[in-house]
Amino acid sequence: MAIHSDASDDLRLFQTGQHACGYWPERQARDLVLDPHDPRLGALYPLALSWGFRRSGDLVYRPHCDHCRACVAVRIPIDEFVPDRSQRRCLARNTDVEVRIVAAERSEEQLALYQRYLRHRHPGGGMDDHGAHEFDQFLIGRWSHGRFLELRQRMPDGRRGPLLAVAVTDIAAQALSAVYTFYDPDAGARGLGTLAILQQIAWARREGLRHLYLGYWIRGHQKMDYKRRFRPLQAYDGRHWRDFDDYLRQLGG
Repeated sequence: MAIHSDASDDLRLFQTGQHACGYWPERQARDLVLDPHDPRLGALYPLALSWGFRRSGDLVYRPHCDHCRACVAVRIPIDEFVPDRSQRRCLARNTDVEVRIVAAERSEEQLALYQRYLRHRHPGGGMDDHGAHEFDQFLIGRWSHGRFLELRQRMPDGRRGPLLAVAVTDIAAQALSAVYTFYDPDAGARGLGTLAILQQIAWARREGLRHLYLGYWIRGHQKMDYKRRFRPLQAYDGRHWRDFDDYLRQLGG
């Protein structure tokens, strides 16, 4: 299968075989994957984001399941975003947090936090034994233009505080893409996942970028429903980006 555009010429797409769904274990899933051997993949990645794809390691994929359309690509239009009351409270709770944008290079501290997060978030799910190789393969890849957004506690005496969260973030021509965020499971009251997105929005705004891609909102999946709290939100319907609320109304949800 190939897709055609002025920028991509003939860019090959592959459809995977069926595999276990990562969100509903009783379901089977398929993906469309851009040719992972295409040397243009890094340059074409911003265009792929606009088509509803996202990155996992070196793979750029989009769900394409036989009998399910629950995964919906969503993005935040940066210039229009206004935090709601809950998000403003999250910022106020975390005034002692320092934000740093660093190179996408694994450190031992980041790896230790990643492993703690996976053991807490996905116990027995196949990811809780990830080591350094899996960290690099899953989060960094070989061609991505990414950075790590670090959240650290600011210590009163000026010492470097503990690492609270890392938001793996890809940089595209007109957007940022939130690839994966992991955080201290013992600091749940801080709302670090929300804080990371708010800081990615602030980063995109400083750089004059148009969108923050959040990956997939998954209809009916509680763990992924937090994405709809960032408004306004846009959803990709398979051909066009639309207002999220209009998209939901069409679905009857």
